[in-house]
Amino acid sequence: MLPTSYDVVVVGAGHAGAEAAAAAANMGATTLLITMNIDTICQMSCNPAMGGVAKGQIVREIDALGGYSGIVTDQSMIQFRMLNLSKGPAMWSPRAQCDKWLFSRNWHYRLENTPNLSLWQDEVVEVVIHDGNACGVRTRMNIFFPAKAVILTNGTFLNGTIYVGEQSWSGGRIGEGAALGLSDQLLQMGFEVDRLKTGTPVRIDGRTIHFDRLEEQPGDEHPHKFSFTDTQPLQKQRSCYLAYTNEHTHDILKTGFDRSPLYTGRIQGTGPRYCPSIETKIVRFADKQRHQLFVEPEGWTTHSYYLNGFSSSLPLEVQVDALHSIKGFEDAQILKPGYAIEYDYFPPTQLNYTLETKQVSNLYFAGQINGTTGYEEAACQGLMAGINAVLKIQGRPAFVLNRTQAYIGVLIDDLVTKGVDEPYRMFTSRAEYRILLRQDNADVRLTELSHNIGLASDERMRRVGEKVRCTQQLSTIVNDTPVTPSEANALLERLNTPSLQQRVRLVNLLLRPEITMADLMEISPSLRTSVLEIPEEVRLDAVNATEILLKYQRYIEKEQDVANRILKFEDIALPNDFDYFSLQSLSYEAREKLTKMHPSTIGQASRISGVSPADVSVLLIAVTHKSSNPGN
Repeated sequence: MLPTSYDVVVVGAGHAGAEAAAAAANMGATTLLITMNIDTICQMSCNPAMGGVAKGQIVREIDALGGYSGIVTDQSMIQFRMLNLSKGPAMWSPRAQCDKWLFSRNWHYRLENTPNLSLWQDEVVEVVIHDGNACGVRTRMNIFFPAKAVILTNGTFLNGTIYVGEQSWSGGRIGEGAALGLSDQLLQMGFEVDRLKTGTPVRIDGRTIHFDRLEEQPGDEHPHKFSFTDTQPLQKQRSCYLAYTNEHTHDILKTGFDRSPLYTGRIQGTGPRYCPSIETKIVRFADKQRHQLFVEPEGWTTHSYYLNGFSSSLPLEVQVDALHSIKGFEDAQILKPGYAIEYDYFPPTQLNYTLETKQVSNLYFAGQINGTTGYEEAACQGLMAGINAVLKIQGRPAFVLNRTQAYIGVLIDDLVTKGVDEPYRMFTSRAEYRILLRQDNADVRLTELSHNIGLASDERMRRVGEKVRCTQQLSTIVNDTPVTPSEANALLERLNTPSLQQRVRLVNLLLRPEITMADLMEISPSLRTSVLEIPEEVRLDAVNATEILLKYQRYIEKEQDVANRILKFEDIALPNDFDYFSLQSLSYEAREKLTKMHPSTIGQASRISGVSPADVSVLLIAVTHKSSNPGN
């Protein structure tokens, strides 16, 4: 017998749906996760990897908040690399190659063993709405599941259409059907619906690849991990490889343009700018004679390889001929064709910061349904939607992260305030305060906030407290401990940095780009002893945090000052019923945009496209006048 009612029903078990369901259940809400195929939970439909530039920061933020993506990634990875180490720590980004089948199984195990969470295989065809409130869902099997909140995380399945050359068929991903009827219902209710496009490359049998003709790309010698919990680092790794297209490859690809769904107009949806198909690359970058490709293993026990950078919807024979023209792939056999998929999404300006829809109460959207691309972007939205659905049910304040607190805050603010005209992908350049939003300090930034709402566990909070205590202790030691020329100069000469002429503190040496905490431990027995006394569970994190905080202290403090000044605008609320057309001093575009968007604060209003600094000044005056004269 099925329960008669749930607190939260989550529709879709991709990365967004899994995090949403786990968060809701772990906060004590009775939760039902409905998916069309219970055996493909969190399937890595595209590349078999988590993290990367900015995306790695998001995974660490999800973990700090008590989500599962970081833990599952650590348990499933086959290679780890910290990207951008040649740049400053604000740019360092963890990335893990994963065993895609193990990743899905580990997620399935997590969800099945989460208290308060049930799974159900079915297709949701209707959100049941009463008096403007979502109150449950109806499935293809005509089962009504009552709920206090509904979270839609349908990915690419809403009216999905798959394209390979001149062939097309309905599907959410290759081999699986599309979800039909749901977006049509929401369209009839007045929701704005549009189309986007994404794609994926061929999968290749690794036994037919000549790896000796490719450039090997091994993992880090000392691999890190994503989760701040006690997951274990990798003991062995699989290599990735680099390959390159050539002019002959490009010529072959061009022969299929007259049958390409992209260039014949059959695909109307906009594709991702920063992860384009190979045919789009050779058109957009016509001057380039070659394009780099990443050859990525899909697991420990499979010969399947993913050719990252070779996404295509060209006819199959063109894909094969072009593939065979690439060095190392002359004899390659493919296991699965590349294809494009076009699907419905709901422009996210229809959402509040909680990811609840403005039009229907207790209905939340998360993931690709909001116009984003990427597992990480989807997962963090699911987490936030799950959290806020439960908080609203419990009558507690919403949980919203701002742009100074997290990449998650940047992403949601961008979606809700600016909307999307192409699949949204996170980059470090989107964050104004990326020195503050580093991957190494996500736990310090966010775990206490999550613990306060009942999601992050006491054990997570204890580890963060221990890390902070040990970091402060090491910082004091490095700031106060002197070092003499006789103690340091041998090391300095070896590192090709100027010798000391007089005694200085250790921190003066650490400020040099060539010097690390490990170097200081070599010349300072007292520092080395202090480090070894730190509990092993936080030792490495505390040492790394100390080095970053001391090396970049001035930059961090400067950015924090700027962030604090900007935050004052976030605290100035705008009434939801504010009559912007009554303010003739506002530009007409600003009046239109503000009336449509209903921003909640001056800060949000200032980031709406078409609202100028002069318009913001007018709003500040108007809000100040209204608060001083509440009757007017």
